[in-house]
Amino acid sequence: MAVRLTLNGRPYTSRHNNSIHHDRHGPLPARAQPAGPPAAGPVRGGPVPLPGARDVEAPEGGDRRRRVAAALAELDHLVGLGHVKALIYELHAFAEIQQRRREANLAAEPLVMHMTFRGNPGTGKTTVARILARILKEMGVLSRGHLVEVERADLVGEYIGHTAQKTRSQIQKALGGVLFIDEAYSLARGGEKDFGREAIDTLVRALEQHRENLVCILAGYRAEMEWFLLQNPGLRSRFPIHLDFPDYTHDELLAIAEVMLARRQYRLTADARARLAAYLRDLPERGRRDAGNARTVRNLIERALRRQAVRLVQGPYQPGREELMAITAADVEAALRDEGPPAQPPLYN
Repeated sequence: MAVRLTLNGRPYTSRHNNSIHHDRHGPLPARAQPAGPPAAGPVRGGPVPLPGARDVEAPEGGDRRRRVAAALAELDHLVGLGHVKALIYELHAFAEIQQRRREANLAAEPLVMHMTFRGNPGTGKTTVARILARILKEMGVLSRGHLVEVERADLVGEYIGHTAQKTRSQIQKALGGVLFIDEAYSLARGGEKDFGREAIDTLVRALEQHRENLVCILAGYRAEMEWFLLQNPGLRSRFPIHLDFPDYTHDELLAIAEVMLARRQYRLTADARARLAAYLRDLPERGRRDAGNARTVRNLIERALRRQAVRLVQGPYQPGREELMAITAADVEAALRDEGPPAQPPLYN
């Protein structure tokens, strides 16, 4: 899948091509894994261990290294997003080397990791942000590693002075972690006299003041994000990293559906899988705002689970283990009939 990335204003390319994702309503699942903590060994598709790595102990020693490895493994097990993963691995490697340089009394580059996540809803932006916050915390870049998700209503007030107060409050909550501003361009949608401008100005000042203990991620549609970065002279220079989250392919959406079910100990029958695959092939083409992506799949799976429950409860016999796990073509078909019209996304000009 071709993905266009920029780093510090220059095109970034990678050969990393691994293969799940997230949205504002909660993490979307990773591939089904055996019970127990992730292995602490090398992560598939992750950074190659550096020479002498075993001789350098990070804070808290091996425990911290294992937590970093676990977070990288969670990232690696997301479906798709190969180039996004590659850049996250690059940021991890850069943070690691700067830490080692400081330990060796060498000059270390400042870690300015404010970034923009650009893409349609349901393409994994919030999931990646959560994982990145954990990685940076375990690397010692952030002190807490939590994620604070906000939107326009959380930052913009109703009268003069209220906006700066609300924005500073959210920034204070996010210190030591990641401030994730969804549909960030909505802050500039109201014109010159809108209070959203005050939120932007307050944010720009805070990013400079707290640059060593705060990462800010601006997220939203690609075109609107490009427009938004032009609305304040200080915005683009303070967000040097730009990641594009592409729409999922039909095969990736099918894989996401199967992982969602596997994590809940369900499975698709062969006929159900074929019916779901046919439905996904008929979805709007990739790149359209109403493509839906993983949110469409999640909503469909949840409806199919409810339809299966109704079918089993109304059946003539007590269902066994296999029946309790199986999602049939009839369940998928019933879930598709329950689907309402697609929601129209907001447009900001």
